[in-house]
Parts: sequence; C-alpha cells; structure tokens
Amino acid sequence: MPDLAINSTSYKTAIGLRAGETSGLTIKQFVGSSTALEGIIGVWSHGISATLLYEKHVPAFDVDGLNWYYGAGGHVAFEAGRRLVYYRNDRYYRYNEGNVGLGIDGIIGMEYKIPSIPFALSLDVKPYVEVITNGRVWTSLDPGLGIKVTF
Repeated sequence: MPDLAINSTSYKTAIGLRAGETSGLTIKQFVGSSTALEGIIGVWSHGISATLLYEKHVPAFDVDGLNWYYGAGGHVAFEAGRRLVYYRNDRYYRYNEGNVGLGIDGIIGMEYKIPSIPFALSLDVKPYVEVITNGRVWTSLDPGLGIKVTF
C-alpha cells in the first residue's frame, strides 16, 4: 500500500488571499510531510478575526499537485462597536455594541499547486460555530476560494 504522505506537497510555506465569509490574508506552513498549520487574518466591514487550523493533506485523483485537505482549529473574532438605534415606549434609544466571538472551525477542501510556477489555488468549506459575548451563537459553512504564492 503506498504511503499517501510522501510527496503530497511540493512546498513548505505559502502566503496568499482567501475570499469567502472569512476573507483576508492566509499563511500556511507545513510542519510535516503532509500536515500544515494555516493562519487566516479575516476582515469584514465591522470587524477582524484570527483563525488557526491544523490540516492534513492527501493526494487527490492521482494528479500531480492536487491534494485534498481537511482539519480543524479555532478562531477569535472582534466586532467593532456599531451604533444601534431602536424605538420603544415613544423614545429613541442609541447604544454601541462591540463583541468578541470564540469559535471552533473545521475545514475540508482541495488545493492545486501549479507545477511550473510558485502558485497554489484552493477551494474549501470552513464550517464553524461561534459563541459571542452578547449571548448569540453563530454558525456558518464559510465556503472560500484561495490563491497563494508558494516557497
């Protein structure tokens, strides 16, 4: 039986962008022949998040440079204060709301390291559950596309 971990990737480090619900800068560092840590600094209109994932990579469809990856990790999200206005008892009320969220993330996807140039393309789903300081619980599938420069 072949060892799937051998030569499953052709780079050690990659830096790039992810577009999805969690859009932003992504950095991946292989810590073994088929395992990697990936960090994502996500930004949106009223906040920022930091995600760290542990990923396992395995060859896909016997195509050079094409790998499945899956894993898990967590994130912390900071939501800037938003001015909220509501009306009750014949009065307008205003307050600012800023929250912190902690979440558990999974990830499953496919990555193609282009053999002739130092780029990798990825497509993934990164489902998460997040508990927020205002008492809400948020869930999402968070699909994403990525492009990275590889070293």
